[in-house]
Amino acid sequence: MTIQDNALDAHRRLAVLIEDLTDEQVAQPSALPGWTRGHVLSHLANVTAALAGQAEHEGTRVEVYPGGRPARDAGIEAGAGRSAAGHRAAIADAVARLAKAWENVRDWETPVFYRDGTLTGTAYAVWREVEIHLRDLDLGPVTWTPEFGDHVVDFLSVRVPGGTRLTLRSDERVWTIGEGEDVTLTGSLTDLLAWLAGREPEGPVVGDKPRLNPWP
Repeated sequence: MTIQDNALDAHRRLAVLIEDLTDEQVAQPSALPGWTRGHVLSHLANVTAALAGQAEHEGTRVEVYPGGRPARDAGIEAGAGRSAAGHRAAIADAVARLAKAWENVRDWETPVFYRDGTLTGTAYAVWREVEIHLRDLDLGPVTWTPEFGDHVVDFLSVRVPGGTRLTLRSDERVWTIGEGEDVTLTGSLTDLLAWLAGREPEGPVVGDKPRLNPWP
């Protein structure tokens, strides 16, 4: 599968997960401090639409969120109070917009405003955002694939503090990040990735966990 296929597949699983979501569940806290499930769903709709916009303007560097971070945050708050049906509709509209935009991409290595990267980077971003926030919705267990793990470890490797050679050891994969004092953490693949992403693992992560750097 391409990165784009992985991202759209993650959205399909999100749609299934929230198919029977109620208004009451939307208003309940998510696994992210200070955010309800409605905040998470609002963010997913908005970031999907925003990254679709990067493809729609292929060849022209445009802001991801016109108005920057304040506009992003205001958009999340504005949409957080939608009904469950409203969230489903907003996400479905954003995904349809994204799929259409991606169909028309001529060159995936076209530079974009998002993280000063390329359109390929925006596809990775959609995949990453949906997969991680699926877990944040706290609607049941989420299991990540080794392929997604490869991407997360690469993207979040900058969180490992300097002077540390960190090994993450699971049954499916072993990753080593950084140089310096050897530290090994052992657990399930999903729990190790959750820890690296700043989420609370559902199962044990064994080892002396270093203090992570901020999200990149």
